[in-house]
Order: sequence, then structure tokens, then C-alpha cells
Amino acid sequence: MSTMQRHVHKFGGSSLADASCFLRVCEIIAKYTQPGDLIVVSAAGKTTNRLLDVLELAAEHDPAFEAVFDSLCSFQHDLIGELLKGDLAEQLFSALESDRMAISRMLSNSLDEFTRNEILSFGERWSARLLSALLNQHALESDYLDSREFFVAPYGAQPQVDVALSQPKLAALLATHKVSKRLVVTGFIARDIDGHTITLGRNGSDYSATELAALADASATTIWSDVAGIFSADPRRVREAQLLDKISLAEAAELSRIGASVLHARSLEPLFRSRQKLTLRSSYTPEEGMTQVLRSVQGGLGARIVSALDEVSLIDVQYDANESHSSTLLEHLKAIQLQPLSYSKRRDCQTLRLVYTQELYSRALSAVEHWASAYQFHVQGLSGYSLLALVGRGVSEHREHSHLFYQALCSLPVTFVQSADSTHSLVAVLPKTTLDPLLNELHQTLFSQPKRIGLMLFGKGNIGQQWLELFAAQREVMEQRYHLRLILAGVFGRQGGVVDFHGLDPKSVLQPFNPKPVVWSQLLERVSEHPFDELVAIDITASEELSFYYPQVAQLGVHLISANKYAGSAKVEFYQHVCQQFRDHGGQWLYNATVGAGLPVQSSIKMLRDAGDEIREISGIFSGTLSWLFQHFDGSVPFSQLLKKAWQQGLTEPDPREDLSGQDVARKLLILAREAGYLLENSQIQLHSLVPQSLQDIPADEFMTRVAELDEFMAEQLKAAQSQGQVIRYVAKFAKDGVAEIGLQSFDAHHPFANLRPCDNVFAIQSNWYCENPLVIQGPGAGREVTAGAVQSDLVSLCQLLC
Repeated sequence: MSTMQRHVHKFGGSSLADASCFLRVCEIIAKYTQPGDLIVVSAAGKTTNRLLDVLELAAEHDPAFEAVFDSLCSFQHDLIGELLKGDLAEQLFSALESDRMAISRMLSNSLDEFTRNEILSFGERWSARLLSALLNQHALESDYLDSREFFVAPYGAQPQVDVALSQPKLAALLATHKVSKRLVVTGFIARDIDGHTITLGRNGSDYSATELAALADASATTIWSDVAGIFSADPRRVREAQLLDKISLAEAAELSRIGASVLHARSLEPLFRSRQKLTLRSSYTPEEGMTQVLRSVQGGLGARIVSALDEVSLIDVQYDANESHSSTLLEHLKAIQLQPLSYSKRRDCQTLRLVYTQELYSRALSAVEHWASAYQFHVQGLSGYSLLALVGRGVSEHREHSHLFYQALCSLPVTFVQSADSTHSLVAVLPKTTLDPLLNELHQTLFSQPKRIGLMLFGKGNIGQQWLELFAAQREVMEQRYHLRLILAGVFGRQGGVVDFHGLDPKSVLQPFNPKPVVWSQLLERVSEHPFDELVAIDITASEELSFYYPQVAQLGVHLISANKYAGSAKVEFYQHVCQQFRDHGGQWLYNATVGAGLPVQSSIKMLRDAGDEIREISGIFSGTLSWLFQHFDGSVPFSQLLKKAWQQGLTEPDPREDLSGQDVARKLLILAREAGYLLENSQIQLHSLVPQSLQDIPADEFMTRVAELDEFMAEQLKAAQSQGQVIRYVAKFAKDGVAEIGLQSFDAHHPFANLRPCDNVFAIQSNWYCENPLVIQGPGAGREVTAGAVQSDLVSLCQLLC
């Protein structure tokens, strides 16, 4: 199988309803896909329904089938005429006429199941063929692929693709297609081992897409339909329903299990055994949000969705005293893909009560009666019920949400309430009623409360203390502005920390406290059970060890705000791994405080790139310490004396060689280069340290006693620059061609790098837009106030995303 990063995109019938929809889909493919991607399509509009009408009328020998069939062919003919020109149009007109004749011949003979399936398959084949031609007409190279060439499945009501037989067929086909071309693939159809056409049943096209992604080892699947994704309730019934930007695979599976139509359990099954991520988007409003179905979303416990089915039916099975019979029946129903939406065991009368949608009720009743006949158990079908459910991680264990659910039902004649074994849903079954008022009331009660955002601070030094003061002063304003509750849940320093999910007073933790040592495995386990809607870790340390835990933090669904430079400047492989983990688990990683303290450097680079600009070069003075030193170094005072003064005033690291070595500047340059889109490695930087070899490996105290050994070299550098009327500065530079260098440079007095205030940083950004005249960002690049402010700014940005 090819190792290229394929993506699968699936477009449903509503996304291909008419010619304008096809053109919109073509635009989406141009913008959101790459050559080599696989495009799965359903039959256009109501084509499948019209084919079913034709088959039903023909089976009854009703001559009206001809008029319905003619109308369907005219619809397909008009689509071709509106969308294609020249030879492409003629080719598809000819193919459509051949299909019309073939279907007419089949309709004139007996219609067994395989013939019916063959006729139904034309809907997807027409869509795929037309879309492929349309893409080629718009200079997007494409091939058409009939999924029956690789999908092998047994005949049945809900066939499952045979992976062992299908995967090598697909691999062989993909190997013959150019990677420069997109492949438009039919959904919904397969063949059995004898070559008969098989349809994949309800939601067969969605299932085709995720199964195709699993077989092709695609990294992602996007399902495009007429809705933007999964909402907190059906937006057609609850006006205040909110689009969920992420949902866990377990929650999505539970939602589909209890009958929600947005996703079917069969479509999710391939996700459990493959690496793919699933995204749901609207083809009508592609920019207005989406839902990502992630392998795990470790947010807080509680309800996220209110779901309802207006009409369900019950099947009562009265069994003997042997309790195992009820479990055996449930296992049997799951094996034949007839798992109930919910069930209740009434031990007082030894009755198992099963709940089904109207669609599956008849099949389920027949299956249960057949199974029960072997034991002579009594089976009874009961109609006229409704279902109301809450879905969310651990919702049945969430006291407040469970209480609100029972409270909403207290005045109604509830038949039973059942908690799922997974604890991810609470289901109530009640005699059929009008659910909309109850839905709206429950949704309002559950989701009108402000989101609870937990914060855990790592780093209780100067900057951490400054941030705690800033947070205490601004928390109330932020909570009101963004309709959130911000709860300080943990604070950690070098000696350990304290965690309290009920909340810590930021003013109190400024005072000394008795910390508990950090055992990371225990802390991560406790964090995974946090009670908040979202959890944010704030790393204001200079700990490389702590940065090693970033991937695990991301896997817990925790957001991260970082002033710690180590992860952003680590080896590219680790940096990309951290980024990927946050993407995979729906977390945000904000690190604007890592470079320039409070200066908007990374945000400016991101803004330019998002708008379509290309960064060509970044240069500047990135160290506040070195900026201070060289602003004052004019030869009147030896360099070593200036360094001691800066050290005494706390302007340097405890060991000044951290600043003089240029390693801190190198980390910042790596972060900016990667923000600009270039995966620069530390080994690619030509770094000129100001610390001679003889002073590099000695203790810090000894270094400070021998620091005068720097003076001769520094005096020579200054004298050479002054002879040219210049000054010296410690500068970092990265260019698009890969050249990266850090060291001393000389500048004329009028240069932007020459005239700074002590401790200022300056960044010059050259791009396609800022080419002759670079974008210059200048200001304080160090200090507890500005760095804490940058952390707070990232927290504000995150609150805007989460509210």
C-alpha cells in the first residue's frame, strides 16, 4: 500500500442535488483536497429513491414505471448538459444512453435481488462519472473508480466489507493510478465473491468512505453533507443548539447507537481499527464550522448532546428464572446487527424490554421471536413510545446533569430510564408524547450554564507569580466577557505543587504553601479525571523535562499555553509529534510567550501566512539580556563589568553563559522559522557563541571570577566596528534558502538594530508583501510583566475559542 498521506472526502446525495451543487463540490475539492485523494460520492439528489420507485412499479407490472424512469434519465441528461461541454459532454451522453438501454433490458426481465442491486448501483456510478469529468474540465486531473472493483462483501441486509479480500484488490488498483490524479469513487456498492452487485445498506455511502479510508490507510476522512456536523441538539427542533467542534469516537458511537441519524454505527466501525480521523462538514457552508470525531476527547464529564426520537417500539421478552438467557439474547442481537437502542430488565416479572426504531422494529421482532421459540418464551411487540436521551462522557455519573434529567421527567409517565454500560448515555423511554417542549427546556437547563475552564499553572517563579496577580485582577472581567468560569485547579513550583479541582485562590497561592512532590504518572492519571468542560495547562517553566510530557498532555485533551521554549525548538520529529497530538485530540497549543515576551511576533507571522503571504527572511535581536549589554557596551566600561552589573540586577540567567552561548536565541529562531513554515533543525544553525572554549565547562562561580577573560575579544570586536562608524549587536537570522546564523554583526548607526532601548527586542520580517521594506516589530523582549502579559493574552485567545 502506498505510504502517501491520502485523505478521503465523501459527498452525499444532498451535496449533489443539482448542477449548482456539483459546481460547489468542485470548488470544495479544488480548495480542500490534494492530488491522490479519494472522493466518494452518493447518487445525486433523490436518484436512489427514484430508482426504487421504478423497481417497485416494474415489479408490480405497472406501466407508470416507464414515465418515472424517463424522468430520471432526463434529470441525469440535464445535469450533463448544464455542467459539461464538448467531447466530455458527448462521452457522458453516450454512456448514459448505453446505461438507459441496459436498465430497460433488465426491467423487462425478472427482477431478482442481484438485478435490483445492479440497477440501484447506477445512481452512484452516474454521480462518480459526472463529477470526475467535471473535475477534469476544471483542470483538476481525475479518474473514475467503481468501488465494485475492490469492495467484496457477502449478500445481506447490512453487508460488512471483507477486509482480507478487499484490501489487496484496492492496493493493486491504487498502484496503477497516477498520484497526480484524484480518484472519484462510487459509494454504497460492492460485489460478492461470485461477482454479483451488492448494496451496502443504510448509510452505505458513509460506511464506504470510512471503510475505504481504513483499507487505503488514509489519515483522514471528511464527510460533506447538508449539515455542518453534530450539534448539542437537533437544530431544526432546538434553535439554541450549538455545533460541537469536537466529539470523542466513544461519544459518537453512543449517539449513533441510540438512533441519531447524523452518524451510523457502521460508519464508525472502521475508525476503531484504523488511524483515520473523521470530520463532518457542510458542503453548503464549508467555512461555518465543523465537527471532528477524535479518537479520544478527555474533557469534563457530563452531557454534551440532548437527543430524541418521537416514535420507537418495544419488544418484551418474558424469560424463565435463568438470568443468563437475557444476556445471551442481547449478544445474539448484537451479532446480527440488531442491537437495541436501549433495554431494561424487569427482574420482578423476569422481562427483558428492548427498544427499537420503527425502521428496525419488524426485523428485530422476527429475530427475537425466532430466538425465543427455542425456549418457548413469550414475546410481545408494543408500539407508541418516544425516547429522550443525554449523551456525553460519563453523563450517568454526573450528579448535576443526571439530577436535571430526572427532574425534567418527574411529571411524566416514564416507562423506564436506562444508563448505558459505558456511562456515556442516559435514556428515558416514555409513552409517545410531543417532545419539542421537553427538548428545549432540557437543553436550556443543561447548556445555558457557563463553561467551566480549569487552569493548572506550572512555574511559580517571578513570571508565574506575576501571572497569578494578573489573573486574579482580570478573572471576573474575562468570565463575564466570555460567559465562562475560570477555575485555578493546580499550581506547581520546583518543589512540587497542589491540586484542588474545587478551585484555588490565586492570591493565596502567591504565599508559601506545602507542596506535594510531582509523580507524573499519578498527576496525569488525576488530570484525566478532571471535572471541567475544558482543562488548560500553563507552562511558565524553563524545564526541558516538562516539555517531554507535552504529547501525553495533548492525548488527555488538555489545552496548553507555553512560555517554555524546549518543545518548540526540539528536534523536528518531536516538534511535529507534539503538534500532531494536539491536532488529533482537539487541543490548542499556544506559545506566543516563547519569543519576544509580549511582542506580537508569532501572531504576525501566522496572520501573514493565513492571508496567503510567504515569509522569506526573519532576523533581529532576540535576547533582552544581550540587547541590554550591547546597548551599553561603548568601550567606556569593560564588557565583563557590564555583564556583572546585569547579573546583579537579575537581567541574566543565574548562569550568564545561558545568554552568552546563544542557545536561547537559537531556540527562539527555531520557533520562528517553524512558525513561518520551515522545519529548521538546530544543527543547521551556524551559532557563534560569546563564551570561549576555556570557559564553557567550568562551574558557574568560577566563570564569574574569570569573566574578565571575555574583555580582550569583545574590545577587539567593538574597535573594529567603531573604526567603520558602526556598532556591534548579537543578531539571529534565518532565510528561505535555509541559511541560518547567530552571532555578532556590525551596523550603521541609523539601522533599526542599532538604536534600541536597553532590553528591547527587534524582529525584521521580510515576505512577499514586505519585501523592500521589512515589517519591523520592536519592544521589550524580557521582563516578568510583559511575559506574564503574553501568557494572559494567549489565555484570552483560548477563551475566545472555547466560549
